Amino acid sequence: MSERKVLNKYYPPDFDPSKIPKLRLPKDRQYVVRLMAPFNMRCKTCGEYIYKGKKFNARKETVQNEVYLGLPIFRFYIKCTRCLAEITFKTDPENTDYTMEHGATRNFQAEKLLEEEEKRVQKEREEEELNNPMKVLENRTKDSKLEMEVLENLQELKELNQRQANVDFESMLKQYKDYEEEQKRRALEEDEMEMKSMLEQAQSRRFLEDSDSDEESAQVLSRPVPKMKPTDILQEDTEPQRKKIKTESWERSVGKLNSKSQLAGLVTVKKQTLGSTTANGVGKETILQSAGAGSWSTSLPAVIQPAAAAQGSSLSLLGAYSDSEDNTSD
Repeated sequence: MSERKVLNKYYPPDFDPSKIPKLRLPKDRQYVVRLMAPFNMRCKTCGEYIYKGKKFNARKETVQNEVYLGLPIFRFYIKCTRCLAEITFKTDPENTDYTMEHGATRNFQAEKLLEEEEKRVQKEREEEELNNPMKVLENRTKDSKLEMEVLENLQELKELNQRQANVDFESMLKQYKDYEEEQKRRALEEDEMEMKSMLEQAQSRRFLEDSDSDEESAQVLSRPVPKMKPTDILQEDTEPQRKKIKTESWERSVGKLNSKSQLAGLVTVKKQTLGSTTANGVGKETILQSAGAGSWSTSLPAVIQPAAAAQGSSLSLLGAYSDSEDNTSD
C-alpha cells in the first residue's frame, strides 16, 4: 500500500520535460481577489457612500500598454453594495496611490489636491527663473525674509518653553497642600483652645457654687444651740428645717414682718383689787399669780398670752361669785 503523502515522486528513465505541453493563458486574464476599498468613494448611479476599508470580492487584471518604470499597473473591478453597479479603479505607483476610473467619485481629496497645487506652483516658479534672472533675485530675497521670520518664531517658542520649564508645578502643588494642612491644623488648635476655655469656665463656676454652699453649711453649723427651757416646748415649730433656714435668711436681709413678740413686754395685765376676800383663798392667789405673771408672760408667744388672760378672768369671776354667796349667807 502506498503512502498518502509522498515526498519523492517516481520519474521514469525516458522522462523528457520539454515534451510536456505548456498552458498558454491570455495576458489580460482576470483573477478574483479579496481587497478593501483604498479610499472613500460615492457611487454615481445610486449615490451610496462606500467608506475606506470596506471589503470586496474584486476582479483583478493587468493593464495593457501601461508601465511605470517597469512596474505593471493593475485594475480592479468592484460592485456597489446597493445598486450592484460596476466601479473600477487602478494603481498609481508614481504617487503611491490609487486613481478612480469609472462608476464612482473619490471623496476627501483635500490633501492630494494641496500637494498637486504645490507641485504646480513649484513648476511654474522654476520655468520663470529660467527665463528671468531678476525673478531669481526676488525669489531669493523673499525666501531669506521668510527664513528670518521662521527663525524668529522658533526663538520665541523656545523662550516660551524655557519660561514654562522654570515653573515647577509639582512644587507648587506641594506648597498648596502644605498650606491646606497648616490651615486645618490651626483650625483644630483653635477649636481645642476654645473647648479648654469653656471647660475651665464651667469648672470655675462649679467651684464657686461649691464654696458658697460650704460657707452656708459652716455658718449653719457654727451657730450656738440655745438652751432649752421648760416653756420652749410650747414654741416648737412644726415646719421643716429647710423652711426655717429660708425664714432666717429672709429675716436677716429684710426683717421680721410680725413684731408681736417684741411688743409683748409693753402690754400689762390689769391687776385686781385686794379688798375682796374669798372663802378658800385660791381665787385670790391665782389672780395675784396672773397679775404677777407679766414677768414670764412676755417670753411666751402671742398665741399663748390671750389664753392665759382668759384663764385669769374666769378665775376672777369665780372668786367674785364666791364672795357674793358668803355675803348673802351672813
